[in-house]
Amino acid sequence: MLKKVLALSAVLFCVLTLQAQETEAQAINHIEIATIMYYDGKYDKALEELRLAKDSHKDIEWDKYHNMRGLIFLKNENYHASIDAFKEAIIATRKKIYTPPVEDKPQREYLFTLFSHSDKQEKPSVQTPVFDPEKLRKDQIEEIYIYLSQAHYKAGEYINAVHALDAAGEKGRANASLFTFRAECYWKAGQHGSAIDALSRGAKLFPEDETLLKQKFYYFAELKLYQASIAAAKAYMTKVPANAQEYLSLAQMLQSGGESEEAIKVLEEAKLKFPSSAKVHILLGHYYNQKEMPHITADLFEKGSFYDGKYLKEAAEMHRRNGALAHALYLNSMMKDKEEKTKQKVAIYIGKGEFEKIIGLKDALDRYGLLQNDTMRYALAYSYYMVKEYEEAELQLKRIEDDELFSKATVIRKNIEKCRNNSLECL
Repeated sequence: MLKKVLALSAVLFCVLTLQAQETEAQAINHIEIATIMYYDGKYDKALEELRLAKDSHKDIEWDKYHNMRGLIFLKNENYHASIDAFKEAIIATRKKIYTPPVEDKPQREYLFTLFSHSDKQEKPSVQTPVFDPEKLRKDQIEEIYIYLSQAHYKAGEYINAVHALDAAGEKGRANASLFTFRAECYWKAGQHGSAIDALSRGAKLFPEDETLLKQKFYYFAELKLYQASIAAAKAYMTKVPANAQEYLSLAQMLQSGGESEEAIKVLEEAKLKFPSSAKVHILLGHYYNQKEMPHITADLFEKGSFYDGKYLKEAAEMHRRNGALAHALYLNSMMKDKEEKTKQKVAIYIGKGEFEKIIGLKDALDRYGLLQNDTMRYALAYSYYMVKEYEEAELQLKRIEDDELFSKATVIRKNIEKCRNNSLECL
């Protein structure tokens, strides 16, 4: 029994010795640590690890070193340093000597192999991929060029960003988003034709992608090419069910281009598709109001206010202007903004000739600071005048500073004086 224990102890000692030797043989890989730090968002620590790698006097992988620096600088918004680092990474990758991967050896099998007397079972053969160093180099360089294009874009060097995308080869054309990115680079560089051309080329390669059409729609709209924009918008809407905001954008674009009838048609369609969209009702109401159709406008504003109470003020105001004062007062009663509610209520009571009710709002006007507004103070003064409370009317009129309202106040004060002197009916 003792012999077996001693034999087992000897084996364990051998295993531990081999593992220790293996650990000592492994050098600290600062670049791998820097990569971990980068993905953890610890950019300063990652840079420190890269510095240690550089100062280690070992033959490190310079392509990875420079590429990681570029990524860190890009995250830190140090764009010009990022550009320089990526360019160094490309140079290092071109010089890099690629070696075939070493097959992994079984780890920690010493104990089992020593005590195993059975024949090794044949393992199924695994086909090893063909090692192609030039393909690896090409893929790595193209990927770095993608990063370089982002750094140029962030630095405001838009055409250089396009050149980097071109240099990225197949990776620079790998998906639709890279064509929208390319188009945006051209657009910001003022090369609008090239921007639209980039979107068209992307659409041919990725016909199912809708973002390219959507981007083209906005570009045409900014260039005021309205018919082309409408065509792009319709093509987009056939691919993707447009949301309410996209209908609104199209309508606004048409309206700004003088196509008011088309804008109304678009919004009428949107109103059917999105009946609970307050913004659709309100914008459509504004466009009808511009065509001098106030009653339709008031109805649309009111429907919009059903879905978003912030439009109650507009709805009540439109009904007030149309003379529907009782209904305007009803809508006003549902407003939550006390200050705006009080201001609008004064206007409605003036329209109804209910001056006593305006006087009844004096405390509210004062509480919400509305008497600092000369228009509100004049409305209160006029109400006192109309109910023949002349002293209160004069008290309010004296505090008006606005030139135009001051002139009107002077006329009322003269009328008050005549009434007192001649005992005349002033109304």
